[in-house]
Amino acid sequence: METTGRKILIVDDEPDILEIIGYHLKKEKFDVYEAPDGNRALELARQVKPDLIVLDRMMPGKDGLEVLEILRAQPAFEDTLVIFLTAVGGDQHEIEGLEGGADDYVTKPIKPKLLISRINALLRRSPKVEDDKVLEINHIKIDPVQFIVYIEGQSKLLAKKEFALLYLLASKPGRVFLRTEILHKVWGTDVIVGDRTIDVHIRKIRQKLDLDCITTVKGVGYKFELP
Repeated sequence: METTGRKILIVDDEPDILEIIGYHLKKEKFDVYEAPDGNRALELARQVKPDLIVLDRMMPGKDGLEVLEILRAQPAFEDTLVIFLTAVGGDQHEIEGLEGGADDYVTKPIKPKLLISRINALLRRSPKVEDDKVLEINHIKIDPVQFIVYIEGQSKLLAKKEFALLYLLASKPGRVFLRTEILHKVWGTDVIVGDRTIDVHIRKIRQKLDLDCITTVKGVGYKFELP
């Protein structure tokens, strides 16, 4: 049967969940792989290099956060799309999932059509860098070809979404970018994300660069400026 060529790994310790999600994804012509626990998920991920992982948060043995941490520590999976699928709701749990490196967070019970739409939106997304112009601001160099930031000659690696966000802000130092504008230009109009997603990525940029170069304009947005 002809497929889209997109590979999706589903990780859940409940066989019914694997069956339901797998069935609907196969109907959409995805190549589907299934893992009942964290260890098997890591094995399959290394073998098939999925485009997207639907990852259960609460599992015996390695839970979803631990699996995601292990994957994100490997360059091959730094930008692999991950959706947490979990019965654990609440803002704090969602923040933990996003800060752990997830791209989206969907709570059970499952609504297959909603999950499919979120998956398709993520797969359509690509971080937007307007051109390949290298930005040089004081002691910072931002190279969109290599996706590397240099600070006083020292290279700093960012995930693609983080880089796209930094590049957007740094393209016009001092200008305040509205949250809605950031969402549109970095994530696109097809992806359902909120303000918290931007906050998490801004925090990661600050941590990775070890530089307070992004200023929060409360209730409005963000701007790039050096101290």
